[in-house]
Parts: sequence; C-alpha cells; structure tokens
Amino acid sequence: MKNYSIVRIGNEYVVQADEKSVLRITSRRRSARLVTVAAELLDSQAGPPLSAQADIQPSIARDPSKVP
Repeated sequence: MKNYSIVRIGNEYVVQADEKSVLRITSRRRSARLVTVAAELLDSQAGPPLSAQADIQPSIARDPSKVP
C-alpha cells in the first residue's frame, strides 16, 4: 500500500487506499497501526519473481531421452 491516506470525517477516521475508502475507525492511532500492519503483510506475501520456466505449460508428451 504505497498510496494511502487517513481522513477525519466527523468523529471517525477513514483510511483511503488510492482514493477509495477501505476502513472506518474511531481512533487515529489505531487506524495508522492497522495500515502499517497491512502494509507489512502485503510486503511479506510478495513472492519471488517468476522465472521463464514457470511460464511453460505442463505436457503429457513423453520425453524421448527418458523413454525409448
């Protein structure tokens, strides 16, 4: 989450991601903490980039070097 903001609307704070409201909470500190935790979780789930081998579809054809 690189583009977020916390906006106060009345007695509540609204967390916006890319100008879209995603969370409404009454405490500014809690909303900031939740945004931090969410960003850490998203960063930790980012897997390594896929190699060219991952794009190859599985085949049911036999491997001539293994099976005569």
